[in-house]
Amino acid sequence: MSALPATAGEIADLLAQQNRLELPTYTHDDAWDLGSTLVRLAREADAPVAIDLRRGLQQVFHAALPGSTADNDDWLARKRRVVERYGESSLLVGTRFRAKGTTFEDASRLDPSRYAAHGGVLPILVRGVSGPVGTIGVSGLPQVEDHALVVATLEEYLAGR
Repeated sequence: MSALPATAGEIADLLAQQNRLELPTYTHDDAWDLGSTLVRLAREADAPVAIDLRRGLQQVFHAALPGSTADNDDWLARKRRVVERYGESSLLVGTRFRAKGTTFEDASRLDPSRYAAHGGVLPILVRGVSGPVGTIGVSGLPQVEDHALVVATLEEYLAGR
């Protein structure tokens, strides 16, 4: 994603991507499997990321890979709050603001020390359940790469089910 205003096509693509990544279930065991898959993919990419999975508001998986820092945990929390508030991926929320010709920081009226609409956290959606049931996210790479790593994890997880 560039700093240029986003297009309706980018928004539609991100929304379609998010919706096709619905899980059949999301239990504590599913969170462990997803988190473990995310750790493996991050290690294979030598990605210095922190990883967070939530079920509701409960943290059910966390990992901090070599090269990540406490700042990554802070970014994860800020991006996660955006997903919890808007029900959409942190990248999609930021993209929607850019499509309006503004930024999340300028137009959301939310404290930027608590909220960041940067890519890397997606809602956990379960087929047949209305709204997100949790979140999955990473921080440590550029925002589009953070987002792509989470998407790749969900795609691989769903392909194996």
